[in-house]
Amino acid sequence: MSTTAEIICVAAEWRTRPEHADTVRHLMQEAAAAVRAHEPGNLLYVAHQDPKDPTHFLFYEQYANQAALDAHVASAHYKDLVAGQIVPLLTERNVKLYKLLA
Repeated sequence: MSTTAEIICVAAEWRTRPEHADTVRHLMQEAAAAVRAHEPGNLLYVAHQDPKDPTHFLFYEQYANQAALDAHVASAHYKDLVAGQIVPLLTERNVKLYKLLA
């Protein structure tokens, strides 16, 4: 079991072109389902789309520890859906890591 000090939070903010917004949204939903189904070290994985700007997306994720985050990035679904299909459609990608305080 993880302690609060070990939990890693990820905030990933993405932008795409208008013609790719629907594709990115569908792939994000597919990625979220795969993470929830196959990653026991993932504590929270939530995908968001800005209702006023459909080209703007946000992921908020929590992992039990560094090993769980490493397993996420090494997973087949991450490599296929995120790195392989979503990232090439993005015009902007900002990822920040945080530690959980409370």
